[in-house]
Parts: sequence; C-alpha cells; structure tokens
Amino acid sequence: MKPAEINAKFAALQTRIATEFDNEKPDIKVILFLIGVQELGQGPRKFSKRQKEELMHIANCKLFSQMGFYELEGQDQDGWPHWKLINKIPSYTLLEQEMLMKSLIVTYFETEMEWDLN
Repeated sequence: MKPAEINAKFAALQTRIATEFDNEKPDIKVILFLIGVQELGQGPRKFSKRQKEELMHIANCKLFSQMGFYELEGQDQDGWPHWKLINKIPSYTLLEQEMLMKSLIVTYFETEMEWDLN
C-alpha cells in the first residue's frame, strides 16, 4: 500500500473504533492495546499498568508476525500468549516505523477482524 492509502485506511479505522466505543479517535497505542486484548481472548476487564504494557507487547508481536519476525510459542498457565523473536527487526526511521505500524494495524483489522476499511 502507498502511504496515502495507509493513512486513509488508518483514519477510517480510527473513526470506526471511535464509533464502536463511543469515544474519541484512538492513537496507535490505544489500538495496540485493543489488539492485545483481542489476542489475549479473555474479554474486556480491568488490567494493571504492567498488564496493559504486556498487552501492547502481544499486539506488537502479533503484528510483526505478519512479516515473519515473531512466532507464537504458546500460552502460559494464565492463558497469556508468548512469542519468540525469529528474525531481527531492522532499524527504521520514525516515519518508517509509524507507516509500518499503521500498515500492519490496517492489515490486522482487514484480515483478522474482517473489517472493510475502504
């Protein structure tokens, strides 16, 4: 996808999430948290600050698994997924990082959640 298409789909995603949750448009961190909750699969509940950070890590691993950087190892006794780094993630500029994350997030919602963001 070209940057303009990524940005347009990401904006559509933000609008849809804001509408679904009757809230303001979420930033990337909030969307990562939502993906983490989805991937945990235990439904919405209260999370500690540490758990919220872990949920965002789960989301990052899930997203980067699309590119072959992480692989799901399994779940711990509490049902939390654990990922293994299988390929080193290259260094990206801040702008490249932002576009990559937006692209991976858009792809996640289009494929895993089957949302139409056009």
